Amino acid sequence: MALTVPLSEIVEKSSNRLLGKHASWGRVLLGYIATVLNGFAFKSSEFSNSGGVPLIRIRDVGKDQSETTYLGEYDHRYVVEPGDLLVGMDGDFNCARWRGPRGLLNQRVCKITLKSDIYLPKFLDYTLPGYLKAINDVTSSVTVKHLSSRSIEEIPLPLPPKEFQQRLVAEIEKQFSRLDEAVANLKRVKANLKRYKTAVLKAAVEGKLTEDWRKQHLNIEPASKLLERILAERRKKWTGRGEYKEPAAPEASNLTLPKRWTWATVDQISVVVRGASPRPAGDPRYFGGTIPWITVGPITADQKPYLTSVPETVTEEGRERSRYLEPHTLLLTNSGATLGVPKITLIGGCINDGVAALLDVVYPLKLYLLYFLHTQTTRLRRVNQGAAQPNLNTSIIKAINVPLPPHDEQEQIVAEVERRLSVIEELEAAVQANLTRADRLRQSILGQAFSGKLLLNEARG
Repeated sequence: MALTVPLSEIVEKSSNRLLGKHASWGRVLLGYIATVLNGFAFKSSEFSNSGGVPLIRIRDVGKDQSETTYLGEYDHRYVVEPGDLLVGMDGDFNCARWRGPRGLLNQRVCKITLKSDIYLPKFLDYTLPGYLKAINDVTSSVTVKHLSSRSIEEIPLPLPPKEFQQRLVAEIEKQFSRLDEAVANLKRVKANLKRYKTAVLKAAVEGKLTEDWRKQHLNIEPASKLLERILAERRKKWTGRGEYKEPAAPEASNLTLPKRWTWATVDQISVVVRGASPRPAGDPRYFGGTIPWITVGPITADQKPYLTSVPETVTEEGRERSRYLEPHTLLLTNSGATLGVPKITLIGGCINDGVAALLDVVYPLKLYLLYFLHTQTTRLRRVNQGAAQPNLNTSIIKAINVPLPPHDEQEQIVAEVERRLSVIEELEAAVQANLTRADRLRQSILGQAFSGKLLLNEARG
């Protein structure tokens, strides 16, 4: 839905410093200093993924390229040049200078072109986002949010003298430059921590983290004995129909394992089951109860090892038509673009058909298997890559080869990994806190600029 509150009223009542101005400045409506051109509804039959002219859609605002091109004829009024200012008119009302090649302005994207020299383009770049966000915050979202060109034209921008705009832009860019350098360093640290985490898990499942430990514990029971006990316990617990079938043994591997380790399959060390989804989706008989409904989304929403909450629920009838799991079960996503993500659920609930569960795995093997599966995500995503909907069926999951350490070494590996991951998480939290602080500082700099305080002694131009 569109804006229903007068924009002047929003600005007048707002305490947001991004909408403020110095007392000596006036205001000017954006429509007075600029033209706002709405995009054109180009024929979808002429859309392409190659050839033609790039077609700039809402999702492309803020990017430097478009995945869609247009092959038909077009009016040159809708040509977008590099550096043109664009605004997405649905959703979050993003705005940005177009950084890609010459393209075409699609519907629900508008182009703002200054027609007066009383306003600097760069000053407009800094002032406009705050007003668009204010409109977004008060726009009803019962359906998709819409922004009209009239609302854009009625934005009452602050109007300092042009010379003062120049000094403000220079000071903003000077301070932003320092901030950008700090943010870039923080992002490099964040990326390095992610790589280090990957390296820790890889070293763990290859036995490199426990090389020194093995030298001091030469008489521990080999993993082959542990595997024998696991398989014996599986046979003993068998209550299914027909004759018990031994889990598939691992395929031969050229990789050399540490001493006393052995190869096993996921099928040998766990019972793999897949979830089920009641049909039809959204049926109130099955959905909206009190039982957690565990789907791919919550599992892949973050990189944490444990699942503690989900947004959806099912009823008792839904539970009967799906698969219920007890807390502390190891899960693995098995469909979609984010397949192959492992996580241990700390809540009981039902899993849908995009999730598999690895049952009958106890500590410390459960955590070790979690770490191992994390190292396999990239490889697993290459399985069935040509399929319209990539997936891991239970046969593929069962056949995964696992380098199995002895029980005592598993405990040591888990302890060592948890120690290192704990340090990484603390550092990641500190980096994220500083990134958040940098974003607040960026807003503070702009707030000071628009109130005239950034150049306090020159506020009156």
